Amino acid sequence: MRLKLEEKYDVIIVGAGVAGLNCALHLPKNKNVLIICKGEPEESDSYLAQGGICCLQGEGDYESYFSDTMRAGHCENNPAAVECMIKSSPEVIDGLIDLGVDFAREEDGKLAATREGGHSRNRICFHKDCTGKEITTKLMKAVSSLKNVEICPQNTLLDLICSKNECRGVIVADNETGKAATVYSDYTVLATGGIGGIFSHSTNYRLLTGDGVAICMKHGVAVDHVNYIQIHPTTLYSSASGKRCFLISESVRGEGAHLLGKDGERFCDELQPRDVVTAEIVKQMKKDGLPYVKLDMRPVGRAELLSHFPGIVERCAKEGYDVFSEPVPVVPAQHYFMGGVRSDLNGRTTMRRLYAVGETCCNGVHGANRLASNSLLESILFAKRAACDIAENYKPTKGLPHGYAANNAYPNTKELLESYKNILLNAIKEANEKC
Repeated sequence: MRLKLEEKYDVIIVGAGVAGLNCALHLPKNKNVLIICKGEPEESDSYLAQGGICCLQGEGDYESYFSDTMRAGHCENNPAAVECMIKSSPEVIDGLIDLGVDFAREEDGKLAATREGGHSRNRICFHKDCTGKEITTKLMKAVSSLKNVEICPQNTLLDLICSKNECRGVIVADNETGKAATVYSDYTVLATGGIGGIFSHSTNYRLLTGDGVAICMKHGVAVDHVNYIQIHPTTLYSSASGKRCFLISESVRGEGAHLLGKDGERFCDELQPRDVVTAEIVKQMKKDGLPYVKLDMRPVGRAELLSHFPGIVERCAKEGYDVFSEPVPVVPAQHYFMGGVRSDLNGRTTMRRLYAVGETCCNGVHGANRLASNSLLESILFAKRAACDIAENYKPTKGLPHGYAANNAYPNTKELLESYKNILLNAIKEANEKC
């Protein structure tokens, strides 16, 4: 969809994953909201999340859930953010159920809960092996019904409109024509997702290249921990590079799958945090002289594999692997970005009228390494908090800033996006060198 030059909205949200959608859903219905996404709405990593979404299992679970999250994050987490996320999790789950999200249930009707690496008990709500798709689809349905929200796919964020450390809108380019447009707003929310597209092996969609983070760096907006990048231990091995890696959910190991070396023997505790398991896999790969290890799903059982992990079974079969009779080759790949645009618990950044939520932001909840299935929860919760903060403190801007002739200032979108990629890669390299 083409945007009109000089058009103004009350709130612009860049990104249509769970964070962007839930933010839009909770903004006042009398505010005109524009959601921009780089590709199609379905091309967000929210749709790819397999395992599930964490939920506090009663008051007695708080200390262990808090400890698990902090331990996975090497105790570099922001304790206030962790506490906020955990205590708010039942409310988040209830809200999703109200939207029609169909979580798995036990025979007595109670929500089923599975376990993943780093968790000391079962506390993860899920929908088969496509929880992210189930949640995002229901959020999209709810947002699409809102008359005050306009969703505009195939428009790429090129820049922020900034004036005296205040965000006044965005510059976007129509993907089909390449024509740039200046779009003003009272508030802007960055929900641009992760950075996997800058790596050759990643579980992320290739179009997710950290543009929002790089643009913030360009304008001096605070960004934290750009080198806090999570590697997922188990993606289906392929010799090809430059395409999205297929993730095999940690829940498979939570339900009993084993990691095996070339000798067919287990070599690690499969339920340790992701960074620990990844390190053990890399060590075993070097020992075996192979570019992969094997994941044996047979201990999970045929019935559980078919009911809980149908998508994984199907994809492995498509690649020529029968999970019921043989282990499959797996290899670690880039998966998640714990760093990002610095934000507080309400999504506020260091630039006025600019918010950041979801994987784009860094509020410290994940620390140096994210605990499995905390990402959907964190994104949904803090996006709602950002929307509520905007609503409670809403003040219209006065006048429009000048000097943003979009067509003349941004003649080559491809080169500009490549420069953003290099900004981020260089920042990651510099941060690693300081470690």
